[in-house]
Amino acid sequence: MLSRIQDHLKNVTNTLKAFSLKLTGNSADAEDLYQDTAMRIIANADKYQENTNFKAWAVTIMRNVFINNYRKKVRRGVILDQTSNNYYINSGDHVIRNAGETNVSYGELMKLVNRLPEEFKVPFWMAYQGYKYDEIADKLEVPLGTVKSRIFFARKKLQKMYKVANVERA
Repeated sequence: MLSRIQDHLKNVTNTLKAFSLKLTGNSADAEDLYQDTAMRIIANADKYQENTNFKAWAVTIMRNVFINNYRKKVRRGVILDQTSNNYYINSGDHVIRNAGETNVSYGELMKLVNRLPEEFKVPFWMAYQGYKYDEIADKLEVPLGTVKSRIFFARKKLQKMYKVANVERA
């Protein structure tokens, strides 16, 4: 069976390489994708059903490998830079200052957060400290949707409280 799979793979190599180049946009990544796909095809040779379209099966595997790799890169926050000069990433005509820290002092914000009802404050603080929503739900023993809505409403309440505080100061 494995030798038949290898023969089939040889017959569709050009098609797979062309498809990998179309998916990735550069030859180095295309070659990596082709090799990953070939390895996956050989590893799963027992799952191929004779007298079915091998080319379609192989292309589907390649597409799935590409999608899975892309999702991993997105999760890791990897940015693909295809500019010829990395200088362009950090260049610009002018610097734009972020005045957010001058508009709201950290102390003011903390006072507002501490005035939130406990049911909103706790999940909000946990999210602020870097906990993921599902981790917060587990720790608080509440459904994930409840955590999401409480954090959403905490943000909304903070926005209203901040507006009121600004009106009172003005």
